[in-house]
Amino acid sequence: MKALAIAARGLFILCLPFLLLTASLGWVTNSLWLYPQNPEKYHAREDLAAVGLNLSPPQLKDIYASLISYFNSGEEDINLTVVQDGKTTPLLTPEEVIHFRDVKGLIRLDYGVLAGTLVYALAYAGVCLFWRERKYWRHLGWGLVGGGSLTLGLMLALGLGIRFDFEELFWQFHVISFSNLYWLAEGNMHLLFPEDFFYNAALLCAAVSGGLAVILGGVGGFILSRIDK
Repeated sequence: MKALAIAARGLFILCLPFLLLTASLGWVTNSLWLYPQNPEKYHAREDLAAVGLNLSPPQLKDIYASLISYFNSGEEDINLTVVQDGKTTPLLTPEEVIHFRDVKGLIRLDYGVLAGTLVYALAYAGVCLFWRERKYWRHLGWGLVGGGSLTLGLMLALGLGIRFDFEELFWQFHVISFSNLYWLAEGNMHLLFPEDFFYNAALLCAAVSGGLAVILGGVGGFILSRIDK
C-alpha cells in the first residue's frame, strides 16, 4: 500500500509539468490577441504587401481567427482565400495546407495530454482531500511542491534555451515533430508567422507555466504549513 501511494504521488509530480505546459500552449494557440496582427511588432502586413498581398487589419485578423477556428474544428484541411483586385485567390500553397494539417495534429495531441494529466491530477487531489487524513494531505502538499519545483526548473531551463539558442531549438522541434519538410514550404505561411512570433510565444508559454508552478507550489507549501501546526 505504501509503495502504491509513493508511485501515485510520483506520477502526480511528473504529470504537473505536462499539465501546466500543455495548458499554456493551448491558451497561446487560442489567444487571438497574441497573433502577428501588430504591424509595428511583426511587420506581417508589410511583408505580405511586398509580395503583392495588400491586406487590411480586419482581413488579417479574420485570417488568424479562421486558423484558430480550424485548429478546433473537425475539418481535415484549411481553405484560406483572399480577395485581391476583385479576384479570390488561395492564401496557402498545397504544401502549406498539409503542414497546417500536421500542426493541427500536434494541437490535438496537446489537448489530449492536457485532458489526461488534468484528469489524473484532479483524481489524485480529490482522493487525498476525500480521506481527510493528515498523511494524505501531506502527500498532496509534497506532491504540489515537488511538481511545482520540477516544472519551475524545467521552464527556467527552457526559457534560457529559448533566450540564447532559439533558432536551434526551433529547428530541432520541427525535425522531431514533423515527418515531412512541408514546414519549409515557400509561400505566405512564413510571412503570416514570422520567427519572432514563435520566439515570443515560446517565452510566454514558459513564463506562464513557471508562474502556475509557483502558485501550485505555494498552495502545497500552505497545506504543509497548516498540517504541521
